[in-house]
Amino acid sequence: MQWIDFKLFRITPFSILDIVLLAIIIYQLYNLIRGTIAANIFLGLALIYVLYFIVPESKMPLLAGILKKVADVGIIAVIVLFQQEIRRFLLLVGKNASLQRNKAWWQYFFGKAEREKDNYARIKPIIDACKSLKQTRTGALIVFAKYYDEQFYQNSCEIIEAKISKRLIESIFQKNSPLHDGAVVISENKIKSASCILPLTEKTDLPTQFGLRHRAGIGVTETNDATAIIVSEETGEISYAKQGRVKMNISFAELEKLLNKDF
Repeated sequence: MQWIDFKLFRITPFSILDIVLLAIIIYQLYNLIRGTIAANIFLGLALIYVLYFIVPESKMPLLAGILKKVADVGIIAVIVLFQQEIRRFLLLVGKNASLQRNKAWWQYFFGKAEREKDNYARIKPIIDACKSLKQTRTGALIVFAKYYDEQFYQNSCEIIEAKISKRLIESIFQKNSPLHDGAVVISENKIKSASCILPLTEKTDLPTQFGLRHRAGIGVTETNDATAIIVSEETGEISYAKQGRVKMNISFAELEKLLNKDF
């Protein structure tokens, strides 16, 4: 009779930390692929690996051989198929480790009043423009990029490099404006570019009334460290996208709180 060595199951602080970190990583990965085509791809790969382990090689050599070839290139296949999700995960890790985030916490505790005053001066023209756009039911997409990736944005945008103002935002999105199609990108307290063509989200569980503008607003927040305001052309409803998720029909008070927090 063999005895179980319980020393192998000793719980230490490092083992608890190991489990917690693994759980956090799995949860973040789940959030990144939830509701996207990547979730179906992941299930397909998982099914192939299950078949690889249960198919008897002696009785089904052809199928077992094919599954073995697929399993051998598993890591490369994961990198190719999930390159967007891997990029988003690394952006998420980098954002949480950012020194600017630590600086923001320092300002939160020691300079909150001054920070809020400066923030309100920056976001007031944006909120005023959104009020006007909502009233006239003018479709708009405004992206706030924490890091302005020139290669990503400038390839499909018109460079503006202008001070943020209500009239400029309104004029860009007027239907007769040559720049009204696409998104305005704001970064470093400037309107950096306009008429930007952005990647669309691959989510399959979005409301049916969401058009290309909403899908582009969600898509850019999935692949970049950015947030987006979407004004619906049909209803004037204002939505707010962040990390691939969207809040619909938000009030201007909610919009001010979100911009104060994120911009």
